[in-house]
Amino acid sequence: MKFTSTLSVLAMVALTACVDDGASVGQPSVGSSSDLSSFEGTRAGQAEMGIQNLGYELVRTEGLTAYWFNRSTGACARVVTADGRYSSVDMLPSGDC
Repeated sequence: MKFTSTLSVLAMVALTACVDDGASVGQPSVGSSSDLSSFEGTRAGQAEMGIQNLGYELVRTEGLTAYWFNRSTGACARVVTADGRYSSVDMLPSGDC
């Protein structure tokens, strides 16, 4: 019985080490203070100040796509605007900014 318990504990520890939180280097996990995905669907003019208040700065634009970078966290976000709203907000690796 003791061997089976020990084996079970070791298996749980091994599986715990395999958990992926979905974030890669320079990319915040969903729901973190650096994650901008909650801005999706908001009015672009109103949301811009909120993004800046989180420490992001606009680093470049490509048409209706804006790239925001947070120097203190290394987080990068791609924000696409359509019809005056943020139609998509994707967190990217910091190298993409």
